[in-house]
Amino acid sequence: MLKKVFITVVCSLLIVACAESPTGRRQVMLFNDSQLNSMGAQTFEQMKSEIAIAKDPKVHGYVQCIANALLTVTPEKYRNNAWEVVVFDSEQVNAFALPGGKIGVYTGLLNVAKNQHQLAAVMGHEIAHVMAGHSNERLSTNQFLQTALALGDAGSRAYGVRYQQELMAALGLGAQIGVALPFSRAHETEADIIGLELMAKAGFEPRQAIDLWQNMAAASGANPPQFLSSHPIPDTRIRELRERMPAALNHFNERRAAGRLPNCG
Repeated sequence: MLKKVFITVVCSLLIVACAESPTGRRQVMLFNDSQLNSMGAQTFEQMKSEIAIAKDPKVHGYVQCIANALLTVTPEKYRNNAWEVVVFDSEQVNAFALPGGKIGVYTGLLNVAKNQHQLAAVMGHEIAHVMAGHSNERLSTNQFLQTALALGDAGSRAYGVRYQQELMAALGLGAQIGVALPFSRAHETEADIIGLELMAKAGFEPRQAIDLWQNMAAASGANPPQFLSSHPIPDTRIRELRERMPAALNHFNERRAAGRLPNCG
């Protein structure tokens, strides 16, 4: 029965996978842009009301400068958005971008991203999540998983399956490890690839992305096994970046030859 549920989930995902990511990966997209933009805006407003905003205008100018440089090399659909960039006063080593043109950076990240290039690596990665529709895809996948688990629960009750509670716990764990976490790791890897290209095209030194993730690994300490992690382990992430580096350096050198490198201070 467990096998049948997973086959049903996979087949359903393939049937409705009618979208394609910027890297050519097939996606499940059940929500439209207006829905995602509305959710992103609501989430951002709530965060601004709950988390202190940094007061130093120089910090805001620095982060805004990097955001502007990155956004100028995004597709027109995103480039023409009125993006809102906010620096939150928090020790979190993190940043994010939301559908609807919202970018948040925590001041704690500035202690790990040592220069404009390293911060551009993180911000490019976060913008890439929006470009690739990862919020839509994750919401859509979660909806499918919830439906499949509900059907499995109903089926086990209807057929009087013994140990129903244990079975549903196993189904839930299997869905998490077999579908949800791999999707999340795929999103992170894809965002790394797109973000590396964005930062290089914008004129940020792409090799600094490797330095950045090495800094992040040192700051994060021990990591769980990759099959139980929503993010690739640092070594996997850095290996992927190194494989993509020649193409990124070509973009960077073209930008440098044109004499249009960003200087965000």
